[in-house]
Amino acid sequence: MDNRRSPWNLGATLYMPATRDDIGDAILEGKIPGLRSLVICLEDAVNEDDIPQALQNLTQLLQVLNAAKAAGGNHDWPLVFIRPRHPEMGQWLTRHLDLNAVDGLVLPKFTLASLPVWWEMLENTHLCMMPTLETEDVFDVTQMRELAVTLVDHPCHERIIALRIGGNDLMNVVSLRRPRNLTLYDSPMGYVIKMLVSVFASRNFALTAPVCEHIDDHAVMARELALDMAHGLVGKTAIHPGQIDVIEQALTVSPGEHSDALRILNSTQAVFKSQGAMCEPATHRRWAAGILERARVYGLTTGQKPDGIRLMSMLQQK
Repeated sequence: MDNRRSPWNLGATLYMPATRDDIGDAILEGKIPGLRSLVICLEDAVNEDDIPQALQNLTQLLQVLNAAKAAGGNHDWPLVFIRPRHPEMGQWLTRHLDLNAVDGLVLPKFTLASLPVWWEMLENTHLCMMPTLETEDVFDVTQMRELAVTLVDHPCHERIIALRIGGNDLMNVVSLRRPRNLTLYDSPMGYVIKMLVSVFASRNFALTAPVCEHIDDHAVMARELALDMAHGLVGKTAIHPGQIDVIEQALTVSPGEHSDALRILNSTQAVFKSQGAMCEPATHRRWAAGILERARVYGLTTGQKPDGIRLMSMLQQK
């Protein structure tokens, strides 16, 4: 997978209904500041009756994007994904539309049972995958472990940029909606996210955080983002451009974290004290490598980019 499709480049992944007529501007003209990735949605964000219009709109958009890419204009684009409604729609898209300008598909309601269907349609394409974990079996650690073990050895493994956690669908499974004044971690989703991190991140899969649908309450989202980062999630779904900057800020690395990461990867000591905490390179090395990669993309909380030469040196030691 090329570096452009690194999970760290996802940032705030903005979902846009395929019925919108300004998606081309967002991709080609940079009309949404800070946008690193977007999903053209044909699933929950589009009413069933509007599907024909959405597909027609998508067809026209792809013609414009393909022409722009052919002219060499996609180097500064955000990552572009399409979320079909179901596997049957995914098959129609891959068979009837030119998806050359698209980076991949977001796979809704992904399960072990649906893996063969999705892979059959994507195997002979250039498209990457972002499976979404959002069905009832996600609450079952045994089923999630079986899925993770299967994906590790499956040929699709190299195509998976990240696994997306579908918070609203999972809350719907247990007949709940997130509280307005609490984070998802204060709900049953706290258990789910911890379990998914334990099962998938331990096998080197990246996971992205669920959407915060309280668009105007950035205080709640900031608290939630702090917990997203503490759980090692690599990005977060956004549903409004106003959320992008808040998510981007959460993804920056503090100078203290950056300093610790550099020392951990550079140190010849088995253990040392830094900023009042123990650093143990043998057990903190993977964390440190992730911090440096995050800093490379998002910079430091001071607004500075880390020293490129020192950072590259550290990354080469991974």
